[in-house]
Amino acid sequence: MRRSPLVAPLVAPVAVIAAAGALLCTAGSGSVAAPLPAAASAAVPSDVTLVQVRQSLLGSHSFYAQTYRGVPVLGGFYSVHSTGATSSVDDGRKAVTGLASVTPGVGRANAATAAKVHGNARSSRLVVVPGVAGAAATLAYEVTTDQDKQVLVDARSGKVGKVTDERRLADGTGKVFDPNPVVALQNESLKDASNADSAVPAAAYKTVTLAHLDGSGYLRGAYATVVNPTKGKNPAAFSSPNAFLYTRSDSRFEQVNSYYAVDRLQTYIQSLGFTDVNNEAQDLNVNATTQDNSWYTPSQDTITIGTGGVDDGEDQEVVWHEYGHAVQDDQVPGFGASNDGGAIGEGFGDYLAATMSQANSADTATTPWACVMDWDSTSYTSTTPHCIRRLDTAKTVANRTGEVHDDGEIWSHALWDMNKGLGRDKATRIILEAQFGYSPTTTWAAAAQKTVDTATALYGATDAATVRAAFRARGIL
Repeated sequence: MRRSPLVAPLVAPVAVIAAAGALLCTAGSGSVAAPLPAAASAAVPSDVTLVQVRQSLLGSHSFYAQTYRGVPVLGGFYSVHSTGATSSVDDGRKAVTGLASVTPGVGRANAATAAKVHGNARSSRLVVVPGVAGAAATLAYEVTTDQDKQVLVDARSGKVGKVTDERRLADGTGKVFDPNPVVALQNESLKDASNADSAVPAAAYKTVTLAHLDGSGYLRGAYATVVNPTKGKNPAAFSSPNAFLYTRSDSRFEQVNSYYAVDRLQTYIQSLGFTDVNNEAQDLNVNATTQDNSWYTPSQDTITIGTGGVDDGEDQEVVWHEYGHAVQDDQVPGFGASNDGGAIGEGFGDYLAATMSQANSADTATTPWACVMDWDSTSYTSTTPHCIRRLDTAKTVANRTGEVHDDGEIWSHALWDMNKGLGRDKATRIILEAQFGYSPTTTWAAAAQKTVDTATALYGATDAATVRAAFRARGIL
């Protein structure tokens, strides 16, 4: 998510599995290494259900959701990572005690009515909620609403319990502008001026190839799909010859910029050898909110782009940051359940924004690569260079605040040091491969060590030492 200094996040990120309807929340887990079993399925407990299997460069990664008498257990997970001749197991199953029956006392429709104050129900399912500190488990309906809320309704009493805001907010504005006008023109004095075309010189625009379109005339393709309605105030762009040539005063411009940003990033990921990292048509709901925020919603697998301040769709670095959340949610269902995981998510999103800008822009004193979302942040920062955050601050673990965006600068600095020490492609390949093995409830130290181990497996001890040094410099290892 992106958070502008003037807009507080609604909530810390939550972890949701969209696939197979399984929700993964915070859970303690243990990881053990063992020889790869002759039949992997024989080692899988009987109280889990397969959610997904992902293939990485080093092996396969199977993710399961825990069940109790056939009902999903909230927060319970189990995963098997098979690489080479060994496999590792991440067992995050919850203890379920004191639950005599999984038959609800109230109906699904009653649960939807109870949750209506938080929005109209999109879907609902029966779940087991494990007790805290040995307390008895309870039965509940998990209701997902059209306001991006997940509402737990007690399946016995019908009372509303925990309400979780699913949105992973992001600071930004966006649009092609490559990556944004401030960088393209090397001009920190540019202002939004209420979307006026006159505020940004024509030289800031770049005509690019929009690849992988499906030919429908809409911005729908192999790696990105604009899901705006075809009619109404903010309609989806349409061009039968696929010529989407707009300027920033036209709301369709942000749709084009966002599509291009996502398509370009997925293309880059695949160029690194990955064919199973969010390899899908990512839904983009562009200019869908007037908030100065953008976010990724896991249960809908959708990136929402806002218009507050500078339109987020005009700054590709905002879109790339949000895509980072979608990538991690695809690699590890429910990633970001812990505070450490949330900060890793923010740091990784900022890293993607910076490293994607490396490809087509220079690292200058005016717009250094380590300063992200230069155009978006002109609406809420006064110093130059304008940055929402940086990847090269002096922060270490000793400077943690508990706020995931602020703490993300510590993680992103470690990734950025990897980039500088190993090169853009090698560092990004290690980071993406390592993330397959992260636990949904990871700690910084565990994720950092997994990244070091991945560097060893891919490239050997020398490069792994560079990765270890990057994390040690931040106090993470």
